[in-house]
Amino acid sequence: MARYGELFLKSEPVKRHFIGMLLRNIRKALGASGITCRYETPRGRILIYGDEAKKTAAIVSRIFGIVDVSICHRSTNSLQDLSEAALSLAKVRLSAGMSFAVRAKRQHKTGLTSQELGTEIGSWVFDHIPGLVVDLDTPDYEIFVEVRDFGGLVYDERIPGPGGLPWGTQGRVLVLLSAGIDSPVASWLSMKRGCEITHLYLDAGRWAGNDVTTAAIDNHRKLSFWCAGNPVSLVIGDSEELFDRMSELKIPPRYRCVICKRFMQKVAGRLMEHEGALAVVTGENLGQVASQTLANLGVIAEAVTAPVLRPLITYDKEETITIARRIGTFEKNPGDLACRAVPNMPATAAVLDEVHEIEQKMRIGEIVLCTCSKLKFVTALDGKIVEK
Repeated sequence: MARYGELFLKSEPVKRHFIGMLLRNIRKALGASGITCRYETPRGRILIYGDEAKKTAAIVSRIFGIVDVSICHRSTNSLQDLSEAALSLAKVRLSAGMSFAVRAKRQHKTGLTSQELGTEIGSWVFDHIPGLVVDLDTPDYEIFVEVRDFGGLVYDERIPGPGGLPWGTQGRVLVLLSAGIDSPVASWLSMKRGCEITHLYLDAGRWAGNDVTTAAIDNHRKLSFWCAGNPVSLVIGDSEELFDRMSELKIPPRYRCVICKRFMQKVAGRLMEHEGALAVVTGENLGQVASQTLANLGVIAEAVTAPVLRPLITYDKEETITIARRIGTFEKNPGDLACRAVPNMPATAAVLDEVHEIEQKMRIGEIVLCTCSKLKFVTALDGKIVEK
């Protein structure tokens, strides 16, 4: 049984559409693992019937829009059947000296109340397994019972899902992906809000550390694990010429980071229509580094007319790291990810007119066109690189 949450807030037509998208994503994800199932969609729930319950639950718990997943025993609504189903679960997990609780809820307000239902089923378990203790506050073990129109559901585990909205309900975004911690998390959060993604990575060549490109591609691979059954494209552009020209023209080093960020936005802006993207996503965080002061973010944003989404704009670094660990993109020893172009004293409040003059001197439009004319593509699917 899979539960969804925020979809309840939508109007009925929108909710039906979103549930349809959610079912499509579940089928794709399970199909990618060779699992065939039957589905039912009673109010607030998606029931999935198949032979590989644990594997199915693990896959569905990674699908955006799903709040949590449970492996359930299906029964009738009779108190006897519900109690027997609860006891069959409890016998596996409970033994003398352990505490337990039964959490019951019912769809209709007739017959036994939820509290009475929980008491009756709990008494049945208590009478059949000696030495148990009832603890409704902090039990060692919980049994959940739902009484609904179609019958009863009994389960003892709720596997958390990512929540959010179903993949594909909000259109496509172009994510500026790097080898670091922040941009993969920003990509994941965009996916969580229903966005399909295309990644864009700009390779700085000899201006970047030896492991940067490998790490960026690996972030791309790991993120594809979260939209199983859907191929994800990574566009790789060459930005080495940008830094070469800044060096040749002796551009003030303090402006390098801002010009680099603007260059990324300009390239993204040119690629958006080709990729069918509606917005650009970055991993920028307010005040985290010099290029991300409020003043500099304003100068950077001016480089592109498209909407720029910054999911991490208010996050503390530790909050971002916590998510990175959860989604599998955090690497404790990532290798050489240095940027060899970073100045000792970068500007914290770049002047837009000066930046425009520098970009004109560099003929940055030529560099953008050159980058966009020599793109490489890497496709990831289900946590694997399938095309390079």
